[in-house]
Amino acid sequence: MKILILGAGLLGACLAYRLTRAGCSVTVAEAATPASGASGASFGWINASFYLNPAHHHLRVAAIAAHHRLTTDLGSPAPSWSGTLWFESQGAPLTRLRDDLTALGYPVTLLTAPGALEPALLTPPAQALHFPSEGATDAAPLTRALLAASGATLLSQAQATSLITQGARIIGAATPNGQILADHTVLATGTGTPALLQTIGLNLPMVPRPGLILRTNPVAFRLNHILVTPHLEIRQLPDGSLLTPCAANHQSDPTETAPDAKAASQATLAHLTTLFGPVSLADTRLAHRPVPADGLPVLGQAAPGLSLAVMHSGVTLAPLAAEALTAELTGQPHHPIWFPYRPKTQTTPA
Repeated sequence: MKILILGAGLLGACLAYRLTRAGCSVTVAEAATPASGASGASFGWINASFYLNPAHHHLRVAAIAAHHRLTTDLGSPAPSWSGTLWFESQGAPLTRLRDDLTALGYPVTLLTAPGALEPALLTPPAQALHFPSEGATDAAPLTRALLAASGATLLSQAQATSLITQGARIIGAATPNGQILADHTVLATGTGTPALLQTIGLNLPMVPRPGLILRTNPVAFRLNHILVTPHLEIRQLPDGSLLTPCAANHQSDPTETAPDAKAASQATLAHLTTLFGPVSLADTRLAHRPVPADGLPVLGQAAPGLSLAVMHSGVTLAPLAAEALTAELTGQPHHPIWFPYRPKTQTTPA
């Protein structure tokens, strides 16, 4: 089977890797270069402590297991399973989150002296929750490694401008350099998905969610966990620099307009300085996160010959989504855990 994947972010790369291993002939067409969109400006947190409902939580737990399977198959680069220390709130909200996650069967421990685990914190919290199963990955290197290992044909600077139909079926996509035909097309195009769907008369409501990621210059101290503080989510890269979104509640941040980079950076550096002492800015990067209107993933067939793979957080969900869609496209049943997230209608294109 000839598969065309539009989009070479982490999700598209995971799909290419799984589909080629399943015996498909895969072409990946990317508007710019691999991981040049949201995947290249991702915080990289792999977690299930953020969730919108119990089914979404269990999906994210399954996705953590899929990351481990991917590491077994691919090898390097592997995520860092450092665990998370969560102290975004104290008191009743912290206790409620612990109780909710415990009821869902998620590993969580209440720590009453978390400062001992993170000596770099100038003012450690009184309590924190520890999520030992969580980790982080650098999405851009992982994307490139998956594409290389897949053996798929990669077409960079090949932005799809429309989908091509033959009768009721999608048979590929048009680009400025010509048509790319396939037996099945997958849209892993993030925020560009609605525009492509509109070329065949379909609609996918999405909400604008720009996110600014800040990286500091390397620091001497070392963090042992991903930190979720009242103002920031923070993790440390192998070179010693700190990575943080310039927004509290990053994964559920409702902001629809891009922040002022200078003001957001100054505020973020001020919060980091309060936590650790002086730090300096290395760079910031803006990305537009692909968030369907209800905040939940969309995965599966939307029309004959066409499937969608649109979600945030793609870093957490991509390996599991790729396994599920690969199974479906190679004749296996759609995994029940993804049933709530199928496209709402499988519509014949106009």
